[in-house]
Amino acid sequence: MDEVATLFQFTGALERLLTTRDTAAFEAVWNAEGLERVGWEAVTVARHPRAEPLERGLAALDRHLLAALARARALPDLHTSTFRVPELERWQHAAAAALVASRWGVAGLRTVIADTRAPIARRYFSFLALAERHPPAACELFRRYLATPASHHAFVAAAVEAARWYPVLVGDLLSLFERIRGEQLRRRFLSARILGSLYYLGDAGAVPLFQELCVTGHTAADADQCEVTRALVALRRRTGVVPPNVKYPDAGAPEVEAILDAAEARYEEERGRLSPVTVI
Repeated sequence: MDEVATLFQFTGALERLLTTRDTAAFEAVWNAEGLERVGWEAVTVARHPRAEPLERGLAALDRHLLAALARARALPDLHTSTFRVPELERWQHAAAAALVASRWGVAGLRTVIADTRAPIARRYFSFLALAERHPPAACELFRRYLATPASHHAFVAAAVEAARWYPVLVGDLLSLFERIRGEQLRRRFLSARILGSLYYLGDAGAVPLFQELCVTGHTAADADQCEVTRALVALRRRTGVVPPNVKYPDAGAPEVEAILDAAEARYEEERGRLSPVTVI
């Protein structure tokens, strides 16, 4: 299984990290093993429901991460304590959440999420793992984070993406967009996720917002971050036409159709993929 290979690759890289004698050797192994890439690939695999049968591998990964953390903390180096230790901590919280899911399933994840004494990163990765599984009974939990203004931004982002599996949350997504419309930082952070979930849900209730964004939406070169492009793709999919908009003067031009085709293909590719954020 690819999942097994990815987990073992990361665990093996951590084993080599544990044998290092000093900071220079630690950094050399970190870079040679490509831990930045391998680590996040492994914890992404670990979070997915397909990894639930891999309990022994997840347990081994969790142990190795704890040992690597102890090794990193013992090194008297500012770069290691500033950059490597926090990264290892995030991976360890992600691995621990995956292990909870493997051993105790959705109930275990919800227990961790509800424990306000647990580290915020541990709760977040458990929340993300719950979103990956999107059980019907979790709908009200996700709604609570969408509707509560004081909710942690990372949890809100995960709840927004989880909403793509819950048609009843369309109204909550629309309300959230209205609430953050004038808050530029939150809008930049959440807008693409909200519009993405509304696109995947394909509910008629989102059409007025998409129509409005064709004229008033924020534009960006990156199709993922461009509100106008997301609105055009959603409306074209629903109506078959590209409406007038502020980004493309000639909405019906072949080159515009090609741009929207590429954007739609990218959105479809990400339909079942969640986007973690960095929790410090």
